[in-house]
Amino acid sequence: MANTRSAQKRHQQSLARYARNKSLRASVRTAVKKAREALASNDLDKAKEAVRSASRALDSAVSKGVLHANNAARNVGRLSQAYAKKAEAPKA
Repeated sequence: MANTRSAQKRHQQSLARYARNKSLRASVRTAVKKAREALASNDLDKAKEAVRSASRALDSAVSKGVLHANNAARNVGRLSQAYAKKAEAPKA
């Protein structure tokens, strides 16, 4: 355990940040998972909204410093690419 008051305070702050970041990271993962499921279901309207929601969640996580910008950009790009591929596919 920390020996000084300042070290104790830093430890408490790190625990608070950890909890906040963990919660945000979990909600981002859920949004991305829902987007992937919507893409798999072939419902384009639902998929479009889910991809948009996941993109917003990823961008929000980047702005709060929870995710690296390249990580979010990669995820957004892959989801967008998957959606575009589904959208251009002939409806059978």
